[in-house]
Amino acid sequence: MTRETFEPPTEHTQHLSPWDGISIIVSIVVGTSIFKSTALIFGNVAGPWSLLGVWVAGGLLSFIGALCYAELATAYPFMGGDYAYLKRAFGGLVAFLFGWAQLAATLTGSIGSMAFAFADYAAAFLGEKEAAGTAWMAAGAIGVLTVANILGAHVGRTLQNLLTVVKVGGLAAIVILAFFANREGPLLPTQPIDGPGFGLAMVLVLYTYGGWNDAAFVAAEVRDRERNIPRVLLGGTALILLVYLLINLAYWWALGFDGARSSWAPAAELASRSLGEWGGRAISALVMISALGAMNGLLVTGSRVYASMGNDHELFAFLKRWDPRLNTPVWSLLTSGVVAIAMSALVGTEAGRAAVDRCLISGHLAAEPLKWGDFGGGFGTLVAATSPVFWAFFLLTGVSLIVLRFRDPSVPRPFKTPLYPLTPLLFCATSGYMLYASVAYAKYLSLLGLLPVACGLPLYFLGRRAR
Repeated sequence: MTRETFEPPTEHTQHLSPWDGISIIVSIVVGTSIFKSTALIFGNVAGPWSLLGVWVAGGLLSFIGALCYAELATAYPFMGGDYAYLKRAFGGLVAFLFGWAQLAATLTGSIGSMAFAFADYAAAFLGEKEAAGTAWMAAGAIGVLTVANILGAHVGRTLQNLLTVVKVGGLAAIVILAFFANREGPLLPTQPIDGPGFGLAMVLVLYTYGGWNDAAFVAAEVRDRERNIPRVLLGGTALILLVYLLINLAYWWALGFDGARSSWAPAAELASRSLGEWGGRAISALVMISALGAMNGLLVTGSRVYASMGNDHELFAFLKRWDPRLNTPVWSLLTSGVVAIAMSALVGTEAGRAAVDRCLISGHLAAEPLKWGDFGGGFGTLVAATSPVFWAFFLLTGVSLIVLRFRDPSVPRPFKTPLYPLTPLLFCATSGYMLYASVAYAKYLSLLGLLPVACGLPLYFLGRRAR
């Protein structure tokens, strides 16, 4: 089999164990949001029961989504996950725009945002007050992980599992430290809600759960797919819910409810109380590892989407090239790494920030136009810009489950979504609400994510003409 072949050799196709799949989910989902958005979530709930309720609700909604994906991934266990479902349900154009969106905005933007989080905490770990080289550190992290995955599927898989084990171990240490920390402040809140309320808390929580679906991109490589794909999706989502509940209970117990509301680095504050200055540095190292794990998972899963797109479209045929010796889509990995570095440069350099500001100001008619800094720097800018695209395609994937039930009634479905059609309708409603909320938050910054996707339209028709 030549290096031009799209599918890897048969004996290497199913090389991922259930733990490998769960490791990918946990690493992608438990990235940096649990360290960065806690204060906002605490500030938008009335008390401990509301706090636990919003996290449980987010976990249950994610679990419902995992039920839908479990049916799709076992009925259509093809490389690229959503790409295959959208292609079958809505045709080649929608599938191509999905794949192009992942490459031009969504997945590469997520990698870039995680790289910024890594660089920010690397500066904190080194004790630098001003992270002058943040953009360079972000680009360097992306480059190292890209090369590691190009070196072989075994290297990438081992690295992913190692980062996940260290991450989960570090989070477990935070929970343990919480019970030995010198607790300050009351357990119950003394101040009223200081934000919009439960709705914003729910948006933040659902964003923090985002990414569990990416395991479907590598469904073709999971051993014993019919049994293990549902285990990966459902087991991974349940494990994440447990981790998030324990971490929030630790923050609440150690810092008090008001303290957690006012702390923008609760994990570092908790560790510093028990371990002093080195506790804060240890948390910085943990966030760095967490960000690296998320980036690595996104590089692995995203490359499978691009390979699927390259198999169908002549303009991107180079993306389908699979190295049979390394068992990796080399050009897909290399391309996603380069694009992620470019997106980091867009919002991580003075020239890039100036360009974003010009776009925002020219597109805003209000007296006080939005600026790059309104979204909290590079991390917040990339998240806000790409979230609408992410939720739009998430919604379409939920709809595809219903469409394919009608279109392919004879296709075997080893796993069927319980309580159909209520389950996919609830999943679609959640995705639709998140699409609305993300556009309302990003406003004109949404164009930063939508314009690259729109550029995919002429590319699609050029590719068809070439073919």
